[in-house]
Amino acid sequence: MQERILDFLKRKQGYVSGDTIASRLGITRQGLWKHIQELKELGYDIVAVPHLGYRLESLPDRLFPFEVSHNLNTKFVGKRAHYFDTATSTMEIAMDLGLKGAPAGSVVIAESQTKGKGRLGRIWFSPKYKGIYLSLILRPTLLPSEASIFTLLSAVSICEALKNFAAIDAQIKWPNDIFLGQKKLGGILTELNAETDKINFIVIGIGLNVNNDKKSLISGSTSLKEHKKESVDRAGLLKEVLRRIEANYFLLEKKGSGVILDKWREHNLTLGRRVKVYCQKKHLEGEALGLDRDGGLLVRNDGGLIEKVLAGDVVHCR
Repeated sequence: MQERILDFLKRKQGYVSGDTIASRLGITRQGLWKHIQELKELGYDIVAVPHLGYRLESLPDRLFPFEVSHNLNTKFVGKRAHYFDTATSTMEIAMDLGLKGAPAGSVVIAESQTKGKGRLGRIWFSPKYKGIYLSLILRPTLLPSEASIFTLLSAVSICEALKNFAAIDAQIKWPNDIFLGQKKLGGILTELNAETDKINFIVIGIGLNVNNDKKSLISGSTSLKEHKKESVDRAGLLKEVLRRIEANYFLLEKKGSGVILDKWREHNLTLGRRVKVYCQKKHLEGEALGLDRDGGLLVRNDGGLIEKVLAGDVVHCR
């Protein structure tokens, strides 16, 4: 009911009488008043004036499910949202939901994480009410060997969302880092539940520094607020990220991975540079030539041998 009340108020520019709202929504004036008080407690600035009614003055900077779903206009991504003011890790929660049969497109959103997960067991720093921390469940009909394309798809989608929503040109450092200038803006973590020849589900974790102040940023990172010198609407940006992920997901289904790889190259920060790649069992140095069809990084070492890297830490030498 709170979502319906908010939707009603958002569509009106001025005051709306309580009788009108209650009548349209089929509730009593007392019931309406109770819901309005609960919305105020959540941070919604709703003004009540006798004989005029209610007016929505401003929204809280929160990623509530009903804010994410409002005008989202997707087919399935983000249609079901699980929201936490504080969570241990959205990835852990989403993996558990995936095992319990949560539908494709379900998202887990947290305002902060106590144990946010990064790649290779690292912690993702997640200050409260500052960034976007979410995990998305997908159930694609692909082989497990093709799953790595979703890391690249997600990176492309974030860059497109940043361009569309905030007029920012971000770049991608292979395979999963979003950069703005020479500093890290965000990262992507993809985890897989699969059988030998079947993906049961994929969880895509996304962390973006949005309204972080300089003091809440770790060394080598940046935020949209630091770059733009003003706060950014987190809910609006999150919705655009979800829209772009869905659009690129349908594009992948229709045209295959080639179109996603082409988009990735347009935003890439790695190809053509000398790199050091640190893998689990070895380290490789050479020129980053390009991507294989599965998204692996092709590196030509100083001896002229071209090797493919599917996972590892990349350091740009120059």
